[in-house]
Amino acid sequence: MKDLVIVAAFAPLLGAIIAGLGGNRITREQAHTAAIFSVLLSFLASAAIFWEALKGETFNSAVYTWLTVGDARFEVGFMIDRLTALMMVVVTFVSLMVHIYTIGYMAEDPGYKRFFSYISLFTFAMLMLVMANNFVQLFFGWEAVGLVSYLLIGFWYQRESAIYANLKAFLVNRVGDFGFILGIALILAHFNTLDYFTVFAAAPRVASSGEANMTLTCILLFVGAMGKSAQFPLHVWLPDSMEGPTPISALIHAATMVTAGIFMVARMSPLFELSETARSVVLVIGAITALSMALVALTQFDIKRVVAYSTLSQLGYMTAALGASAYSAAIFHLMTHAFFKAVLFLAAGSVIIAMHHEQDMRRMGGLRRYMPITYWTLLIGSISGAGIPGFAGFFSKDAIIEAVHAAENPGHLFAYLCLLSCVFVTATYTFRLVFMAFHGEPRFDPDHPPHESPGVVTLPLVLLAIPSIFAGYFIGPIVFGSYFGDALPAPEEEFHGVWTYMAHGFTAAPFWLALAGIVTAWWLYIKRPALPKRIAMALGPLYALVERKYGFDELNSWLFAGGARALGKGFWRGGDQAVIDGLMVNGSARVVGWFSAVIRLFQTGFVYQYAFTMLIGVVILAFWFLRK
Repeated sequence: MKDLVIVAAFAPLLGAIIAGLGGNRITREQAHTAAIFSVLLSFLASAAIFWEALKGETFNSAVYTWLTVGDARFEVGFMIDRLTALMMVVVTFVSLMVHIYTIGYMAEDPGYKRFFSYISLFTFAMLMLVMANNFVQLFFGWEAVGLVSYLLIGFWYQRESAIYANLKAFLVNRVGDFGFILGIALILAHFNTLDYFTVFAAAPRVASSGEANMTLTCILLFVGAMGKSAQFPLHVWLPDSMEGPTPISALIHAATMVTAGIFMVARMSPLFELSETARSVVLVIGAITALSMALVALTQFDIKRVVAYSTLSQLGYMTAALGASAYSAAIFHLMTHAFFKAVLFLAAGSVIIAMHHEQDMRRMGGLRRYMPITYWTLLIGSISGAGIPGFAGFFSKDAIIEAVHAAENPGHLFAYLCLLSCVFVTATYTFRLVFMAFHGEPRFDPDHPPHESPGVVTLPLVLLAIPSIFAGYFIGPIVFGSYFGDALPAPEEEFHGVWTYMAHGFTAAPFWLALAGIVTAWWLYIKRPALPKRIAMALGPLYALVERKYGFDELNSWLFAGGARALGKGFWRGGDQAVIDGLMVNGSARVVGWFSAVIRLFQTGFVYQYAFTMLIGVVILAFWFLRK
């Protein structure tokens, strides 16, 4: 398995180097061929590894020792179990689809080769994160995906809004990463190692002996996950990151980077299981994120931002599942979400191409007649995201809701009500997008009618729509059955047959809430399209609060950004100008200048003045000695 592991991990890096450093020596076609072939190779190796992992094969070995400090070793190593193998397949498959889609979406862009280099490099960084067997390599992958996402969000660096968005993403993630590295430091201090297996094996003994505050350690690690997975209140960077090209939205914000925090907490489950307080914090934060961000999606008209806030909400579901110790359900939803959300993002990109880069849904309508493939694939993703039985999203979302309802840690009832309410809101905003963009009367310029996207755009849509329907039938038994027992502890909901589970779904509250949401969206945006504006006016300040994302952007600009500027200005005036320039530099210069001015009075160059000065000196000395 070692050879397959090396190929899976480093093939995308090779593709990134060829596409990025080839320069004028390679053509655009050669650049995308190198990048796509490298990711395809990584996907095939990951699929082979996943097959071996399902049969019980594992791999855990260091391949390079970076440095040794005392008894602590810092290594590059890989750990392959079923959790890692599943993540590898999801990451490489979605990345492969995005690479193919990019050929059509970025065809006219002058940064074509640079873009392929970036997305291949991102795939490598994400693989290093999920394949790590120690905290050092985990942190390397963690920071690498953050760096490449900064480059990708600001890919169109000529736009001021793109530069603002990538700086915002970078700085907000620095807040989360500060907590994350403190958590890793506590692990090193208490365990004297950063190897996963060693830490997990010793964790119960160390926690019971009181040598480590496991709650503090877990909460600090979760702060890192809050940044990467955009959880309240560190969620503010994700919507603005839509300034990057649409393929990035599908790769980073649907399937990979934003799920890194979910994966990390699931991987650290042996530690989180030792702290009920930490799990309760995770549960409540996830529930708040799920409902609050779903409400914001109802007020957005930018098609990509609706999908972005949907991502935030779905990440809240996964986080709540982690807090309820439903690690299997969280990873299951991570996988199904990767498929149906990638479909939604890429379909939104297809619409944007057809609409000549128009993103406002109020200027769309009736697109299903012009873009049938895009419409049907987006509809499949929407149905799956709404959690309708029979589609992939249903299996994982219902499993999360039931697991949260059955949880016993504090806050579970509040979280359950939030997630249940979120089902209705999710179906409403999802089909609001469908009805506004693809149904009703056309609202676009009749002189520039839209058209279906080329095959390199629609093929990935079809290939991602297929698992958006069927993934639950095949992956569900793996996640909730005996296959995942060693990778994710305590599967909380047994998968009692696919058909039994689906039949139960038609009688459960989430299905009826989802159906009510779809009917509500139809009534508001097809039957009575003037009604939403009247409702918004009637709600007044409440609607405005949600539309403005609860004022978090303004609060951050005033309190944190403004406070940082005020603090910097204070240090500049009080420290730089007053102390360093005023006292140390200019002050010492003034002292030297004053002393020099006094000395200059006696250094005139005239002999008679020197003689007179000497005479005065002799007189003073004479009086001094006579006084003695």
